[in-house]
Amino acid sequence: MRYIIYFKHAFLLLIFGTFGCSLLSAQQITGPKVLVVVAHPDDETAAAATIYKITHELNGLVDQCVITNGEGGYKYSTLAESYYGLELTDEAVGRANLPRIRKQELMNAGKIIGTHNIYFLDQKDAHYGLDEHEPLDTSWNVAWINTRLKEILNENHYDYVFCLLPVPGTHGGHKAASLLALRAVQSLPQNARPIVLGLTSASKTDTSGVIFDQLKDYAESKVMVHTPMFTFDKSRPFGYNNKLTYKIIVNWEIAEHKSQGTMQLAMNLGDYENFWYFSLNGPDGVAKCKALFEKLKSRPYKTKEY
Repeated sequence: MRYIIYFKHAFLLLIFGTFGCSLLSAQQITGPKVLVVVAHPDDETAAAATIYKITHELNGLVDQCVITNGEGGYKYSTLAESYYGLELTDEAVGRANLPRIRKQELMNAGKIIGTHNIYFLDQKDAHYGLDEHEPLDTSWNVAWINTRLKEILNENHYDYVFCLLPVPGTHGGHKAASLLALRAVQSLPQNARPIVLGLTSASKTDTSGVIFDQLKDYAESKVMVHTPMFTFDKSRPFGYNNKLTYKIIVNWEIAEHKSQGTMQLAMNLGDYENFWYFSLNGPDGVAKCKALFEKLKSRPYKTKEY
């Protein structure tokens, strides 16, 4: 498995890992090509099971684009201080060291779920807040991000872009990253656009689902309300005595993000990775999505008799 880690500045780092699968050439990729666009190094956990299925079982390719350097997570690093030997909850120490640490954590997590390329855009992770205007208007170089996203999309010709659904109550950085992904795709010629899907999660015990039409004032975030939500059930059992689920993969992946203590509390939570279909895709991509999620239901592991 190859990692091509792109930083904001003019250098390129190649890291070769050995987990999971061999180096894929363009000819070997027969499954879907996906770009995951998120704000922070750990946001990809929302789609970890689906990413694993695409890379390991559908012979597809998944890249990630991470907009911030993750430095704002220093407040949650108490338990990681002894692990890394640094007082990461001190703001100056955390902001100085977490960008490097969280990049490595994401690369480790990527070995598990099969990430191919990771693009780090190294924007400032200022602080937690719900207002998307803060990163869009203050912290981030939005013009440069737009240019870079379009370059990545044009270079790689993805079938899909995954982002977090920009629901009002989520982190402002999450909303901002998703809006920028939607705008980048919207700027492409109609025949060159990947299908953009917005992620949420849910448990089987949830009595009320997410209600979403669009984020107020952002027409690009409108979803196609009469299109069914596409779902991958990561809790569906398989293997010997039906004792395995894809939640195990998600737990492995979450465990790599050690600097973010609150992430570990997400282990075993949620049963469904839900994908919402944005209106800007137009109706023609619905059948393609249905076909993909039918393939994701397959379980290629034969049950052995002992």
